[in-house]
Amino acid sequence: MQEITSVNKESSMRKVALTALAGTSIEWYDFFLYGAAAALVFPTAFFGEVPESTALILSLLTFAAGFIARPIGGIIFGHFGDKVGRKKTLVAALMLMGVASTLIGLLPTYAMIGVAAPILLTTLRFAQGLAIGGQWGGATLLVTESAPSNKRGYYGAYAQAGAPIGVILANLAFIATSALLSDDAFMSWGWRIPFLASAILIGISMYIQLTMEDTKAFRDLQNHQTLKDKVEEKPIQKSPVLEAIMKYPKRIALAAGAFLSIQVTFYILVAFLLAYGVKSADMSRDDMLAAVLIGSAIMVPIQFVFSSYSDRNGRKGIFMTGAILTAIWAFAIFPLVDTGNFWLIVIAVSFGLSFLAMMYGPQAAFFTELFSTEVRYSGATLGYQLGAIAGGAFAPTIAAKLWTDYDILWVSVYIAFASFLTLLSVMSLTETYKTDLNEKI
Repeated sequence: MQEITSVNKESSMRKVALTALAGTSIEWYDFFLYGAAAALVFPTAFFGEVPESTALILSLLTFAAGFIARPIGGIIFGHFGDKVGRKKTLVAALMLMGVASTLIGLLPTYAMIGVAAPILLTTLRFAQGLAIGGQWGGATLLVTESAPSNKRGYYGAYAQAGAPIGVILANLAFIATSALLSDDAFMSWGWRIPFLASAILIGISMYIQLTMEDTKAFRDLQNHQTLKDKVEEKPIQKSPVLEAIMKYPKRIALAAGAFLSIQVTFYILVAFLLAYGVKSADMSRDDMLAAVLIGSAIMVPIQFVFSSYSDRNGRKGIFMTGAILTAIWAFAIFPLVDTGNFWLIVIAVSFGLSFLAMMYGPQAAFFTELFSTEVRYSGATLGYQLGAIAGGAFAPTIAAKLWTDYDILWVSVYIAFASFLTLLSVMSLTETYKTDLNEKI
């Protein structure tokens, strides 16, 4: 009987992990699809009357709008995630992303409605940011709070794998669409097809709502709070976000710092590098997309390897090693791209993303373990999203300015500096891998 129960628990855990993987993959697909479009399509479609270099920078600034929205989404969804549950909040975030991305695929261009086009585009990108701001915490906690204590890193990697898989799906969508259409047709209307496909996310969110239950940690918290409210005549209703900030200000700040290297490097590799490779190394759009696709495919299994390693040996050591290697590799990326050799570009991207996997894979469990149950959604999400806006929001834009105004070497310095700040932040955090997630309620 005990063996059957164990098998059922393992089967249930796999269902939770795979569902979170499916939801986050499509969610990140939408978010990264915008990044590829911002580098390759939107400068022409939505900023057609300004010089080419200015159009690229303006387009990348709309890309940044999604990051500005992320901490706001983190605050809003974090509040409800700690109040009404991980599952309901995740479903709402997935629905918002599905609707916003589908509407981008229906948006009129600058040639059709003038300046209203980039304004609407930025608004929908902001909505995407709100959704991502809420999605990460919901998916991560749904998995890590449900996982066995000795496998939190491994199962947390399912939620984290959504990011590189999202990149793969987004790049495949662009490569397939552009391969089936002429350049004129792709730039005119073909780019819309991958965005319209985002409607599938609405179906995934409904599946989660109808078939999954919330985590045991949150259910225990609710039961505890119900008993507490019966004892107190006038229970005090606190905001989980404010309580998290008051209780864990240092941990939130350090968690944000820990995320800097991942964000800066990742968005330079998957967004800025597309434009750089096409213009500087005279590579084709599809070759650059393919290089990022291959690197992202390699990143996925490596995340699981290092996440499992962190379950046995701790989160901090592997995280810091990844930051150090990323700082060193920053100075190899652009010389390899400048060769114009496709496979050397694949090596540049693949090693960069592999070193990021040493940090990003264990991060779900690491951030979950930093905070107690009653403010875990808010605390983990705030740390994650503040790091996202500080590191990723303007990374492609800053990289473009450093490249055009100074030299590409300064982009490598930028990556290395962000990695150094991440190293210092992780060194200042405590080791968490033996934490009991139900210890504090």
